[in-house]
Amino acid sequence: MKFRIVLALFVITSAWSYGQNKESKGDIYFYEYKYQKAIQEYEKEKTKWPLSNEKQMKLADSYFKVKDYKNAALSYIVVNKNNDTILSTHRFNKMLQSLAKNGEKVRVDAFLDSKSHLLSRELLENYEFNKEILSNNKEEQVFGIKNLEINSPQSDFSPAFYKDKILFSSNRKVAMNRGGKSGEQGYLDIFVAKLGNEGVPVNPNPFTRIPDFGFHEATPFYAEATDRLFYIRSNTSGGNMAFDENGKNALAIGSVDRSNSYNYLLKDLSTSFYYPFFEEGSGKLYFSANFDDSYGGTDLYYVYTNNGQIMSEPINLGARINTPANEIAPYIQDGSLYYSSDIFYGFGGMDVYKTNMLIDGGFSIPINLGGGINSNQDDFGFIIKENSVGELSGYFSSNREGGQGDDDIYSFSVTNEIGLKTFAIKGRVISLTNRRGVDKAKVELRDSKGHIVKEIYTTEDGDYTVELPWFNQVTIKATKGGHSTFSVTFNEEGMIEAQKSPLNMGIVALNDLVEEKEEKTIIKLNKFYFDNGKSIVTPLIAAELDKVIVAIQGFPQLQVRIESHTASKGRDVTNKKLSQKRADAIKIYLLQKGASVSNIVGALGYGEEKIKNRCANGVYCLDFLHNQNNRTLFVVENYKELE
Repeated sequence: MKFRIVLALFVITSAWSYGQNKESKGDIYFYEYKYQKAIQEYEKEKTKWPLSNEKQMKLADSYFKVKDYKNAALSYIVVNKNNDTILSTHRFNKMLQSLAKNGEKVRVDAFLDSKSHLLSRELLENYEFNKEILSNNKEEQVFGIKNLEINSPQSDFSPAFYKDKILFSSNRKVAMNRGGKSGEQGYLDIFVAKLGNEGVPVNPNPFTRIPDFGFHEATPFYAEATDRLFYIRSNTSGGNMAFDENGKNALAIGSVDRSNSYNYLLKDLSTSFYYPFFEEGSGKLYFSANFDDSYGGTDLYYVYTNNGQIMSEPINLGARINTPANEIAPYIQDGSLYYSSDIFYGFGGMDVYKTNMLIDGGFSIPINLGGGINSNQDDFGFIIKENSVGELSGYFSSNREGGQGDDDIYSFSVTNEIGLKTFAIKGRVISLTNRRGVDKAKVELRDSKGHIVKEIYTTEDGDYTVELPWFNQVTIKATKGGHSTFSVTFNEEGMIEAQKSPLNMGIVALNDLVEEKEEKTIIKLNKFYFDNGKSIVTPLIAAELDKVIVAIQGFPQLQVRIESHTASKGRDVTNKKLSQKRADAIKIYLLQKGASVSNIVGALGYGEEKIKNRCANGVYCLDFLHNQNNRTLFVVENYKELE
């Protein structure tokens, strides 16, 4: 499997001298990558005295390396019981992987619950989403996978498109006669193969465009527009291997331009870089590495470049992509990022995942490509493009059963879009009063039948992110107790457009819409007046009544009683009839604008029965004092229920 290559073959350390400083034979074998012998020594030691947590973890790692997942799980669990804080997230992933491989999914969930406070929100979301789609997806996508004739009994992996050929990495036993290198030494080198009929690679040979080099060269990527080749090779100094102070030789990333001269781009004697991918449009160079800010094992990063020069610090792709596991082999095509991960909820070791690259620089939930491409072993180095007949085709590497060597290269072709189509949307629930985010608002998504398919809550800043399998229609609703409701429905075309920019949903607190007047809770409006002696709803009055409609739309259960009042000018009977006509006119307008009879529970004209001041019949008052009594109130009858 390729991580045996990455960690045992790529990274050369002075392990024997390191091991000699250890008293335990098990430790010596462990640091020499002789895991079966390490297991035997640790098990012998256990019969004499309990293993330390450090050695118990090495025993668990050894069982994991030899694919004895039952004993690996048991050993990791022993460490976890001894000290539930000692397992790194990377080893925690190995424990869950081991349990999953043994079919113990219930225990996986139990351990996740116990550690959920230590794990990222994104990891838990990724897990739940992939668990759902893999269990509900009854028909696997057909990839038309074929093992290639160019494979050898050794490891062949990391295919890359190169003009009308493909490149790949191999440690096959072929005398190279380049820089004195020979396959017998176990060094990796880059090979090239022509593409024959139907894209089948044939006639593999050593790739001679790159400079002669006596050590590891592997995982190439070719940037066609600039005719630049990126690949990794061993760190050297003066023609010899270069080691750090711990005796470690790491791998660097460099490139070869049209002049065929090699230029180091990413080099650190203590850190290895793997699987370069260059995005020509943005100038970003993606790669795999294990830095101090890693989420677990090997993570995916990128740096900005300009004319072949590195212009930024490495930037981690974040918790949506990187996990406590290992993430490797990035490849971007048509706005989607493909990569491999050995996170515990996959099919086996490394699985291929696909995520959509969002306009804000983020990523949708990575989706396992399923059993059509992934096996119970390691599947990685996935590359894809559209072929001459409009199909999607490409290559990947795997050490699945039935291959010719340790890792083999496989071809595939599909006739439709790869992976399950999803609806991914993000945005913020905001207060319409102050434009700030609303925390703990519920965001609910329903299908065309009204069934709830997803329910989440906003963050402290009002942000939300949600993704679910594709539907032909979705309704998104934002609610919070004591607040209005926002709701919008999208058909398939609208769903496509909605994903292109954040969807911000405005809601308002009920307390911001009401006020206390005359010992009643009423809807807060600017004061309006009917024309003298008339009950016609003018445009100015309609503008205020529309605010009542907005309140009802935000609070569908709102119950309002309309109260119309007049001044004491004129006859009592006339004023009573006039105020009732005005209340009825308002009710008719609101019903025509979308209010229901359940919202308007009453419309009463009081005339001059409830004047606010001393301006009763027979009392002289100025007009502005009389106008204080001309008023319409919208009394909220069920305010306490809606709070």
